[in-house]
Amino acid sequence: MAKRSKKKKKHARIKSDGPSMAETADRHVLYEAAVQCVEAEIDFVVQEFQNLRGRRARTLREDFCGTASTSCEWVRRHADNSATGVDLDSEVLQWGTENRVANLAPAARERITLIEGDVMRVETAPQDIVLAMNFSYFSFKERAQLRSYFRRTLGALIDDGVFFLDCYGGYDAFRELNEHTEHKGFTYVWDQASYNPVNGHTINHIHFRFDDGSRMKKAFSYDWRLWTLPEIREILMEAGFSRNTVYWQGWDEDEEEGSDEFEPVETADADAGWICYIAAVK
Repeated sequence: MAKRSKKKKKHARIKSDGPSMAETADRHVLYEAAVQCVEAEIDFVVQEFQNLRGRRARTLREDFCGTASTSCEWVRRHADNSATGVDLDSEVLQWGTENRVANLAPAARERITLIEGDVMRVETAPQDIVLAMNFSYFSFKERAQLRSYFRRTLGALIDDGVFFLDCYGGYDAFRELNEHTEHKGFTYVWDQASYNPVNGHTINHIHFRFDDGSRMKKAFSYDWRLWTLPEIREILMEAGFSRNTVYWQGWDEDEEEGSDEFEPVETADADAGWICYIAAVK
């Protein structure tokens, strides 16, 4: 989900004898630039684990890890941090290995493990932290299936471990619409292509448009159920977590967009679009 830009930028096609910007662009690099801020994400996880458990976390498992950029950031933070990334997509794991893990210092590379596997079946050593970010668990469309995943996550944590996940919503989330966010050299397009109010299923795409007028259509596509925040919190409790806390994204008045600050809340405004973190403890 993108922060909505204040205006759309028109891209007139510029004729060139060479390949277009879309043809030479790397979709993973674009995704990381437009969607992820792993430094801020790890800042939040480090601080809130300390607040919740009174100690520093050392081990982290990143479910649906994709390029493993978050896991790489984790092992950079401290010499005894270790990370395990799990994802089903062999292509994206290979890209992450070659372009992210390979760029780590040799000692840090020894402390990261990437597993091609199903988060519903993989077995790892008990972790301080399990992450499920970028709404990837929305791929579980049935309540029983999501509850089963949460139970497996509970079992993957040590006794005082914490499960961190994110969620998005707001009344615009249920609409079919496009959001455009401008970046240097390209525009990120979040395309909510369809939503079925009967079962909550939604199809979303990410497209990229470039300054030379070329486009990368459906760089990423997602077939999800749009879970509501109360549903997620209830299912976490059904799965056996003792409690969970919602952290609401703040607002940057100068930039007119969401900030990197997230605060624990019990109530929040009924905004058109919002993003939050959830921390669930055993």
